[in-house]
Amino acid sequence: MHVTLAHIGARFTANDPFQSLTALYLERCSNMLRTPNQAFQGQAFKDQAFKTEDAFFTWLDGQKGRTPAVVVLLDSRGRSVTSEAFAAWIGARRDESVQHIVFAIGPASGWSPAALPRARLLLSLGSFTLAHALARLVLAEQLYRACTILTGHPYHTGH
Repeated sequence: MHVTLAHIGARFTANDPFQSLTALYLERCSNMLRTPNQAFQGQAFKDQAFKTEDAFFTWLDGQKGRTPAVVVLLDSRGRSVTSEAFAAWIGARRDESVQHIVFAIGPASGWSPAALPRARLLLSLGSFTLAHALARLVLAEQLYRACTILTGHPYHTGH
């Protein structure tokens, strides 16, 4: 399964501390969701920026695969879940043989009404408003935490 962490907004530079930490968590995730008979070509977890919501959906519509990508839009109106529930949701997608999950952080003004129906899940990181860079880092850490929960790694202790 491939996972893309997308955001609408400016690209972050490699020397940005938030970008460095986000990349570190995504790198740690890279092989944790692979099933024994699955070989990845390229990076399993990647980070991508888009200038506009339209550019993101144009890219998304151009993704090729046996099945369409599962889209998760981060939105304050979305569901808040525990780390365990988040891991279970990702594990269920893995078990359904989903090829690609795209987690997307929307534009500063929020997702347009036309974007919301495209999501399989609207997900909230909580009631705080977060800067894009911080939201990406929190999501990357939660993706890593989900991977460790699914693989039985001791990183997540549940408290």
